Amino acid sequence: MKFRLRQMEVFRAVMLTGSINGASKLLFISQPAVSRIVAHTEQTLGLALFTRAKGKLVPTPEGEALFREVDGFYQQALRVDEFARNLAHGSTGTLMLCSSPCLSRGLMARAITRFVQRYPQIRVNYHVTLLADMAAEVLGHKVDLAVSVMPLQHPNLQTAALMEGRMVCVMPRGHELSQRPAVAVADLARYPLIAHDRGIAFGQLVTAAFRKAGVELVSRIDIQQTEVACSLVRTGAGLALVDEFTVDGMDWPDLQVLPLVEDIVLTPSVVRSVFDQRTTHADKFVEVLQQQVADDARRPLQTGT
Repeated sequence: MKFRLRQMEVFRAVMLTGSINGASKLLFISQPAVSRIVAHTEQTLGLALFTRAKGKLVPTPEGEALFREVDGFYQQALRVDEFARNLAHGSTGTLMLCSSPCLSRGLMARAITRFVQRYPQIRVNYHVTLLADMAAEVLGHKVDLAVSVMPLQHPNLQTAALMEGRMVCVMPRGHELSQRPAVAVADLARYPLIAHDRGIAFGQLVTAAFRKAGVELVSRIDIQQTEVACSLVRTGAGLALVDEFTVDGMDWPDLQVLPLVEDIVLTPSVVRSVFDQRTTHADKFVEVLQQQVADDARRPLQTGT
């Protein structure tokens, strides 16, 4: 057989990610190894699968045609793998999920609980992951679906919005701003501020809001995780701008949460691969998740105010 299974796997990874670097991360192998396998595949098949343009790999018409066949074969292999796992575990199967960390304590916890109550024989394997790593997990079939706090932009992902949320301000209870119905970013500029690092999505959203308001964002502490920001506020390090999902139901009576005058909008979304055409446990979970979102919309947000 000229076209071996490993070559198919590497070829498919390059097609999904659009680069040698992306394929190496998806498969957890080195970039030189990916390059060697791609070159060997082209040589043994006698086909040019990619053209190189400005450092990028662009699939040839032959490469695109081959990919359609390879991906169909790969999906069938996944079905066989899932069937084998179901034989080992009975008729249950396992649902593989991940989400943004800020959604884990509220929405995802409630939805997963609802799911396992409705489908008690389906196991759930759930973890949190950062937006930067989510595409690789979905496209690499490490999870059946992901729930991101913001839509992911990728040609091989399909993203369906679930709801809208906002960034809010967290401050110590009794702070001098706490009597206001809402605070503006201009108000926050007068106090020590804890903000998300500007290199991540939340940080970019907040920076853009300050820029739009004509206010310079000067943070005392930059963080990556929202719960860390809340912990720092509790110890008196400053005020923080965080997503409303993290403070949903938090049991921190010493903190107070106020809305912002400016809308900094978040759109939690379901993320799946465009190549995943199977009807799986993931479809059941999406249905449960949508029902949970609808129920949550009818209850007041618990923010500890």
